[in-house]
Amino acid sequence: MTFNGKLYHLLIIVTLTLLITYLHFATMPQFSSRIVLDELYYLPLLLGVLWFGLKGVIVTWLCVSAAYLPLFFGVWTTTFSEVMDRVLHLVFTGVFTAVAYILAERARRNREQAEQGRYLAVIGQVATVIVHDLKNPLISILGFARRIREGKGDLALAARTIEDSAQTMEKIVNSVLDFAKPLQLDFTDIDLRDSVRRASEFCQTKADARSVSLTTNLPSTKITTAIDCSHIERALINLIDNAIEASPRGALVTITVITDKDGIVITINDQGSGMNREILANLFMPFYTTKAEGTGLGMPITKKIIEAHAGTLAITSTSGSGTEVEVRLPCHKGKD
Repeated sequence: MTFNGKLYHLLIIVTLTLLITYLHFATMPQFSSRIVLDELYYLPLLLGVLWFGLKGVIVTWLCVSAAYLPLFFGVWTTTFSEVMDRVLHLVFTGVFTAVAYILAERARRNREQAEQGRYLAVIGQVATVIVHDLKNPLISILGFARRIREGKGDLALAARTIEDSAQTMEKIVNSVLDFAKPLQLDFTDIDLRDSVRRASEFCQTKADARSVSLTTNLPSTKITTAIDCSHIERALINLIDNAIEASPRGALVTITVITDKDGIVITINDQGSGMNREILANLFMPFYTTKAEGTGLGMPITKKIIEAHAGTLAITSTSGSGTEVEVRLPCHKGKD
């Protein structure tokens, strides 16, 4: 919690405590000393438990008790039972604060242990996936390096296989690094249509190889906005590639860009087999993939890039009826 946040919470507790005390003084001449206002002091105490550590909780109880002390004096506190009632109130608020703090700390420790367990489980999953993905290219490199050393087989083929395997390993490592490290964005005012065209042209070779038609529908007027071109294009390339890979031969992949009152909308539609609920639910889960070759980081990285641009990524799909990807980006210009 920041200093300003702590100060704001402290002001709430102090204001609430003073208000309750004021209500006490304003109503005591007309009502019984056992009015429910006494119990209202538990509210600032509970807030102190939720917002502050041990020292803050103690200070909160002392402040609330100090605000309550003037109620010991006056025409409304005349009998021994009334005095004992107020003393017990101070004791009970102290006990309540202590018990609430202990329970809150126990819940916090349980959350931390659960988060640590999930973190270790994710680390284990990451390590397993990385080792599995690196194992095959590493075996190829070792095997063909041994052939080269022994002078066996086609040396050119061995060298090419080693190079391909090393590039595969580099791709895996770079994907993991891109997912793990914070994005460094360089926002520039550009015509978004140019980035969409470049992403589409980059994917055209794969579309031709798979006999998939790639169509782009762009507005006739400029769409000037501040984005990081390289990152946005990388995200769009990944989404278009996925649409092409999901499409059967002769199918159509359509990329459409429009603007509305909320910003820019980029949709990518394919005529593939679609995805079931399980795949959709895990689509942005790191290292989850249905492809024989893939790190399972493409979609999480894509989502990370779009959200870093204050945008959203939504995917609609059902088995047997294709998939629609919708990317929404704010339409704003950078500083001149």
